[in-house]
Amino acid sequence: MATETLTLGKALNTGLRRALETDPKVIIMGEDVGKLGGVFRITDGLQKDFGDQRVIDTPLAESGIIGTAVGLAIRGYRPVCEIQFDGFVYPAYDQIVSQVAKMHYRSGGRLSIPMVIRIPFGGGIGAVEHHSESPEAYFAHTAGLKVVTCSNPQDAYVMIQQAIASDDPIVFLEPKRRYWEKGQVDLDAPLSDAYPLHAARVVRPGTDVTLLAYGPMVRTCLEAATAAAEDGRELEVIDLRTLSPLDLAAAYESVKRTGRAVVVHEAPSNIGLGAELAARITEECFYSLESPVLRVTGFDTPYPAARVEEEYLPDLDRVLDAVDRTFGW
Repeated sequence: MATETLTLGKALNTGLRRALETDPKVIIMGEDVGKLGGVFRITDGLQKDFGDQRVIDTPLAESGIIGTAVGLAIRGYRPVCEIQFDGFVYPAYDQIVSQVAKMHYRSGGRLSIPMVIRIPFGGGIGAVEHHSESPEAYFAHTAGLKVVTCSNPQDAYVMIQQAIASDDPIVFLEPKRRYWEKGQVDLDAPLSDAYPLHAARVVRPGTDVTLLAYGPMVRTCLEAATAAAEDGRELEVIDLRTLSPLDLAAAYESVKRTGRAVVVHEAPSNIGLGAELAARITEECFYSLESPVLRVTGFDTPYPAARVEEEYLPDLDRVLDAVDRTFGW
């Protein structure tokens, strides 16, 4: 078994390399993805090894990148588009919502759009305006799109390959603040045996409170669970992994045991994923709940300047405070 210690970013790079090797129809395209290897070096070395016809440096035009990829997907290719930063995706929003999401439906199922849109998202890197945002609710709300996000190197390696192999258009959110965190990656396990792409996973079992998170906040919740254990509370942490479609079977089972739930995400609370999760859990688990479903989120403001982003990001203390409040009813 070839198990290696990789950063999340290197795991994505290795997964992309494996997809390029497996299927000659896979194409990577985006701003600076070729010679530079991307601003986060996620595509480092791929153009050198696979050529500039398969790893393509595009003009600085996000709408053009996605529009071109739609045509390639219709013709049988599997384009993987990199949006350099989350805040740069909005010029492509019209193409994603009006074309990518609707083409299969509009054509009565005759056309599929097997493309992946990679977006580094979230904060924590001290970036400037437009370089740290959490746009997931826009895409999860859009019928016809699937939205997934990884939280660790093993999932990054497997999920990017699964997304590329899918015949559906997928928005693949990468937690940029976690790019440099390391973990064990099994490079030999066949993709057919991998954990399903659109399935949540319990990453830490517990009995007292259920924490639901995705992307960068999974690590934060695991740290909160470790801290809570010192006070005798066992927190169950669930990594959602898929935001559309949501997989809540594990969450329902967990909340019916614990009686308490806290949803954690970086995006603002107003009409965010946390609201949908709270509503569904309340509907399904009402008679098991000992307290309301609470949310720990970013604030309802534009993403702040880098020097104050630590005041904006949900952290261990805010998660533990919410856990404490669930015992106040």
